[in-house]
Formats: sequence, structure tokens, C-alpha cells
Amino acid sequence: VGTMRRLLGGLPRRLPRRFRAGFSTRVHEESPPILERDPTLKRTGDVRYSDELITLDPTQIPDVPAYRVMDESGNLLHPQRNYGLSTDKLVEMYEIMGEVMVVDHVFMQAQRHGRISFYMQNTGEEAIQVGSAAALEDKDHVFAQYRELGVYLSRGFDMQQVAHQCFSNVHDFGKGRQMPIHLGASHLNLHTISSPLATQLPQAVGASYVLKRRGEGACVICYFGEGAASEGDFHAALNFASTMDCPVIFFCRNNGFAISTPTHEQYRGDGILSRAHGYGMAGIRVDGNDMIAVYEATKEAREYAVSENRPIIIEAMTYRRGHHSSSDDASAYRCDKELKWWQTNNDPVARVRMHLESLGAWDSDKEAELRQLHKKKVMKCLNAAEKAQKPPMSDLFNDVYAEMPPRLIRQKARLDEHLAKYPDDYKLGKFASEDVYKSSK
Repeated sequence: VGTMRRLLGGLPRRLPRRFRAGFSTRVHEESPPILERDPTLKRTGDVRYSDELITLDPTQIPDVPAYRVMDESGNLLHPQRNYGLSTDKLVEMYEIMGEVMVVDHVFMQAQRHGRISFYMQNTGEEAIQVGSAAALEDKDHVFAQYRELGVYLSRGFDMQQVAHQCFSNVHDFGKGRQMPIHLGASHLNLHTISSPLATQLPQAVGASYVLKRRGEGACVICYFGEGAASEGDFHAALNFASTMDCPVIFFCRNNGFAISTPTHEQYRGDGILSRAHGYGMAGIRVDGNDMIAVYEATKEAREYAVSENRPIIIEAMTYRRGHHSSSDDASAYRCDKELKWWQTNNDPVARVRMHLESLGAWDSDKEAELRQLHKKKVMKCLNAAEKAQKPPMSDLFNDVYAEMPPRLIRQKARLDEHLAKYPDDYKLGKFASEDVYKSSK
């Protein structure tokens, strides 16, 4: 301890009681006061001792079941229970799921035709997106990964803006600087999606800490796939969130594949949920293809995070039916038979539709009308976005700093000079002028 004092310089000669356990070799008969306030904390001086050698065997720990409300045919397991969703709300949520499906089809085809450069589908995960978004409040903040289109649409993100962003045009909130489907809207508390895997997790923790300090009674929800849980940022984020008591929901979409890597090659143990215990966090496992169950799980998690100022993990078990992205060919690592089984036996959209039909709130005519309506709307947005100009060239230099430094001013001047000298080589008519750009905002 004396050496430690000399190295750290600032430590007092006698440590306060709450810090002594970490520096003492004496076995405490009683737990120090800090443990009374936080039973999840375990430190060297606070460990119980035993004369029996114990080896933890993970195969002897029972798996945590996934919570569900509906079976695969849309039948409620407990029809008498009130799940807090009216029939009108269920129809509204189902319509958003249908819109996601149409967007996936139209925009994937647009990418194949070379109209946009990239796209990521949501097929098979619609219930996760729409169900979780319905349980949030407007003041909550969202950090998405890239497969959460239904979350964005549920929170009021405009379909036309989705198209603008995918074409990186002058109307894009992101000013054409992001890959397609990397959406964001500050006025909706939708933080812009980042391409690097798992970077959103520590960012979400920081944002949730700010919300706690402000006393806003809000939380952050952070979406990620089970593959992102292998990144270092995942572990750093969970540790920070737990030790700093942050109101954040870590929402894991366990969809079976990290691009082409199946879960059995990605991790061992009882999924991602099992890691909650190691970080002293609460956790929920839910059937990710059951929209009502996802809603209930997220609502419960939100109430816990906000009231307790504590993090919580939700692991939603689902299956990614589409390619990882437009750059992927899923047939290279999974068979068509597997894909068809999930489509036939455990489709999250069909589940909700069958439930609504059992309530007398939906039928085949309404289904056909909805699909046609969505297709017209999505095609109209796609065509309008394609015709719009690109952001002005000056946006290459704007917003990098609050005030443009001299070196960027010089670079911009050289570019302007170059473009003035060779205007025909750059098709400058595709780019909006500064005046047009400002008026569009």
C-alpha cells in the first residue's frame, strides 16, 4: 500500500472505508457499506470463501427461454390478457411492416438496376423494428445499426427522405455524405447510422448518461446484431453503462448470421443475453418474430431503464431472410430449404396478419389495397429522389469545422479554379448551386 501511495501520489495515508477492501488482504466478515447500495458489485475483499473447489460448468446452467405472446399462426397464448395495444394500433403497426416490405423490394431492385449504389434489407426482422419502436417515447433517443428501417418509419421519418438519403441528393439530411440507408434525423432523436460495426454502442452510453444528468426521464435504445457483440466496443459500452448507471436499452437482433458467419461460429454459451449477468445488468430474451411480445419486452425494459437509471439487454431471437446487404449472396452459405422453412413457418408479418384476421380487422382485399398503396408511394418517392440534384460542391468543405480553417479555404479555392477551367469534364449541372441548396433547407 505504501508503494501504491508513492506511485499515485495523491492517495491519503488512510483510505476511506469504502475504498479499503481493494487494498487490504484481510478477509471481511461483513460487507462494506457500498455493497448495501449496489448488490451487483463484487470486489476482491467482498468475496465469500469456501473449502469446496467449485468449477462452473456452462452446460449445467439452464438456457433462458424467449418470451412470446403469439404462436406461429397468430393465436394469442393468453387471449384474456390485455397487452396494451388497441386493434387500431395493431393495424397501424402492421401497415408500417407492410411498407418496410415494399421498400425492401423496390429499393433492392433499384440497386440491381444501378439506380442506387447500395441497400440493406429488413426481411424477417420487421416485428423487431415496429414492435420495439411502439414502446418508446418521442423523447427517447435511438442509435440504430443499419437494419432498423421500421424503427425510423414508426418514429415519423418520411419515406421521401429515405429515398433522398439513398440517392445522396440535395434534400438529404446528411448532405449526401453517407452510404445509402445510413439514416438520421436530429429532430426525431434518430442519431445518424455509422458504417463501422458497434461504434454506436459506446456513443449510446454517453448519450444516456447525458439524459440521466439532465433528469429528462428518457432513455436510449441501441440496436445491434449478435456479430457486433464480438467487437471490443460492445464490452466497453456494457461496462461503462453498468458502472455509470446509464438508462440505456441494448437491443440485440440475434438473426442467425453475422454476414456469412453463423451463430455457432460467432460465440459459445447461451447467446448474448448470458453476458448481462457478467456486467451486473438485467436482461430479457424475446421471440423477435412476435411483434406484440417485442413491444411488451421493450416497454418493460424502458420502464426499468428510466425508473432505475440502469442498463438492460434485450436479445430478440429472429432470422434474417434477406441477404446481409446488396453486396452479399446469402445462397453461398445457407440452403434454400432453410430459407423457405422460415418463410413458411415463422414469418413475423404473416403472424400479425393472421392475428388481425382473427379479430375481424383485416382481410385479403385490405391486404391487396395496402400493397398497391405502398408500392405507388414508394415508387413516387424513388423517382422524385432520382431526379433531384446532388448537393453543391462546396459541401465537400462545409461542416468539417465550425469555422473553415485556412488550409480548407485554400483547397476550396483551388477546386473552384479547377472546375472553372474544366467545367465540361465534371457535369456540374448535376450539382445544386449554393442558393438552391439553402432554399431547399
